[in-house]
Amino acid sequence: MTSARAGRPRRSSRETIEDAAVELFLEQGYPRTSVDQIAQRAGVSRASFFNYFAAKSDVLWVGVDDSAHRLAEELGRVSADEAVDPGRAMEEAVAAVLAVAADFGPERAPWAVTEAEAMGIGDELGASALPRFAALAAALADHLEKHGGMERTIARSTSAALAAAVATAAVDWARAGSRRGTLAPWVDAALVPLRAGLGSSRSA
Repeated sequence: MTSARAGRPRRSSRETIEDAAVELFLEQGYPRTSVDQIAQRAGVSRASFFNYFAAKSDVLWVGVDDSAHRLAEELGRVSADEAVDPGRAMEEAVAAVLAVAADFGPERAPWAVTEAEAMGIGDELGASALPRFAALAAALADHLEKHGGMERTIARSTSAALAAAVATAAVDWARAGSRRGTLAPWVDAALVPLRAGLGSSRSA
């Protein structure tokens, strides 16, 4: 008698929905795929789809959205000490970003970037990426303001520069193909000139 535990592990409903969506996006294009079609392919109800995703575009960014929660955890961990120090806060922010980036192996590149052309995503890529970029910048700005003692405008501009460097590195990494390796070295390299410039401005 075959054990019920034998074979491949059962995938979660979210993973099943993601797989179904990606299959349909590749088969018939992103614009022509509806939430109802995704739910039907996944074998779940429309309501179940929205239990996991607020919009169709969210399926394309599952790993990125998960990383946003991880970044918040990393920033919370390094922020246990309430001391205000701009240089230290900057290094903590960079360390948190690199810790999250280290989780992204070559197989975790977002579909929204690697398969954008095949799926016919078009303008939806930029539209759905923008709020994620904004969330990253906001989390970093909050850390720099609270723990670096930076004025709000400076914290926001600095975090926007950090987020832009991370986003640029992530896109280059995702498009580099199967030999891309992990994301962390790409992000680290992108942050080098930015960190050097901020260091110079602090010492001036």
